[in-house]
Amino acid sequence: MRTHTKETQNILTPEHALDILKEGNARFVNNIKSHRNLLQQVNETSTGQFPFAAILSCIDSRTSAELIFDQGLGDVFSIRIAGNILNEDILGSMEFACKIAGSKLIVVLGHTKCGAIEGACNNIVMGNITGLLKKIQPAIARETQTKENRNGNNKLFVHNVTVNNVFVAAQKIKEQSSILKELEEDGQIKIVGGLYDLDTGYVTFYE
Repeated sequence: MRTHTKETQNILTPEHALDILKEGNARFVNNIKSHRNLLQQVNETSTGQFPFAAILSCIDSRTSAELIFDQGLGDVFSIRIAGNILNEDILGSMEFACKIAGSKLIVVLGHTKCGAIEGACNNIVMGNITGLLKKIQPAIARETQTKENRNGNNKLFVHNVTVNNVFVAAQKIKEQSSILKELEEDGQIKIVGGLYDLDTGYVTFYE
């Protein structure tokens, strides 16, 4: 499988870009990998890159976006931070990916059994981790169905907060970036959420 060129990137719609990720995840789940000559891809991308998607995911070592979606060098912008939280620098990276580099899709990808989510649910206070986990608090506040045991030991509570955290980040992208909001309103990009299941390898998309 060859890397994307400017021409192939240009003809992609946001919907087709999403389909590419869905198909890649299906291959991953079924342990089928597309044939890629990585050295050839190194050569093909040495003078430029034309990724079709930007994926915000967690730093968790089990959640590499390129592997989960069976993508190669030059295919996606991979933005990774604990808890897949959003900040100004990440927004700027997304704006670069879509407005400057031509990506057609933004995915906020959470995952099950996320340590950052559990830490936020347990109100962990520890150095610079404290400020990072505070960015997950809006997702916790949004979880109103759990009345008791609102902590990291409650698996259902953690799961609900994890999903909320994806939706909160996706919404904040539109609220805090006029560039990305305008691109989506014009149909040039699509912003979606997703949840990666550590047990199955399957990604559920929230469109």
